[in-house]
Amino acid sequence: MIRVVLPAHLRTLARIEGDVQLEVEGRPSVNSVLDALEARYPMLRGTLRDHVTHQRRPFVRFFACQEDLSHDSPDTPLPEPVAAGQEPFLIVGAIAGG
Repeated sequence: MIRVVLPAHLRTLARIEGDVQLEVEGRPSVNSVLDALEARYPMLRGTLRDHVTHQRRPFVRFFACQEDLSHDSPDTPLPEPVAAGQEPFLIVGAIAGG
């Protein structure tokens, strides 16, 4: 079971309270977690990654075990503590400005 933490605006969009618990087949990766998340909450499609290319949106970041996974291959397996449900998979909206 993967525990996913979403930013407040995406929880509001999907009408989710708290963390999301997802079952992912096989060894979980960013792609497999996002596939499961979008399957359960179709209104999130296109908010985290492009509809066609499935590339991460520019101001979205993925973290696990205090590591930024945003620039890793989305098919890289997630760390074992995340796969085991001991640590959350964090989806964070990045902030830019001057």
